[in-house]
Amino acid sequence: MRRRLLALLAALSSLPLALTAAPAAHAADPTTLTSGFYVDPDSSAKRWVAANPGDGRAPAINASLANTPMARWFGSWSGPIGAAAGAYVGAADARDKLPLLVAYNIYNRDYCGGHSAGGAASPSAYATWIAQFAGGIGSRPAVVVLEPDSLGDYDCMTQAQIDEREGMLTGALAEFSRRAPHTWVYLDAGNPGWVSASTMARRLHEAGLQQAHGFSLNVSNYLTTAENTAYGNAVKRELSTRYGYTKPFVVDTSRNGNGSNGQWCNPSGRRIGTPTQLGGGAEMLLWIKAPGESDGNCGVGTGSTAGQFLPEVAYKMIYGY
Repeated sequence: MRRRLLALLAALSSLPLALTAAPAAHAADPTTLTSGFYVDPDSSAKRWVAANPGDGRAPAINASLANTPMARWFGSWSGPIGAAAGAYVGAADARDKLPLLVAYNIYNRDYCGGHSAGGAASPSAYATWIAQFAGGIGSRPAVVVLEPDSLGDYDCMTQAQIDEREGMLTGALAEFSRRAPHTWVYLDAGNPGWVSASTMARRLHEAGLQQAHGFSLNVSNYLTTAENTAYGNAVKRELSTRYGYTKPFVVDTSRNGNGSNGQWCNPSGRRIGTPTQLGGGAEMLLWIKAPGESDGNCGVGTGSTAGQFLPEVAYKMIYGY
């Protein structure tokens, strides 16, 4: 049934533009075009378990982490992005599953924090990259979290840099609307401990939230689902009051089982949270940051690099110590 529907949608997309609806407003629900979430067969946890079958931590990491649907992050390390995104979404589509992707390559990424600094070489390079990313997904169903931290990371930026960043995000959302009509894109909105709900609502609106399906919260952070739900609902109220529209939100629950101790970079004593699911106080609860992957050279990950899989950290996160 789903493939017949997709074939019909593809046929409709070939009609003259004047006869078709704007994809951003009328995209099909990707959760109804698929039968559950996709488990990344090449996640860091999967690779570690496969390489260390005799390690005493492997059974727990395999059971609690490696087989839980979580997002795959895409950036400069991904190679030709259209092919990389297309291959990943195509593999999920072949299994009738919904893939979760993170676009993480904006120019001047993590400009103020620095732990994950990098990104595209220029705004124009980013525009090309994100257009190819969206084009790689095409008409297949997907969920994309767009540029974690990009709207919270303003403290050291000039107004010109802020305007430039918001322009890149607006352009990115336009590309997904044009090229990936059955993708739900969530523009990242940081976390409740960063800026006020009114400030974040303004930043989201100025970055083009009206073109997105919704916004994402708590990516790579540890705040509880309840804290994020309260904040997300406050942002929605601000959007409604000030701009006349609202949007749904998702929460990253991958590492928030014990809440936050006030630290954001590899804090000790954290725990995995509710596995990826629909609902749960938000539109979806998603594992966006992979548990066990380092936040950078800090905390219990001292000596590591951002994204490096740390099996001892992963193991302790399963049990919350």
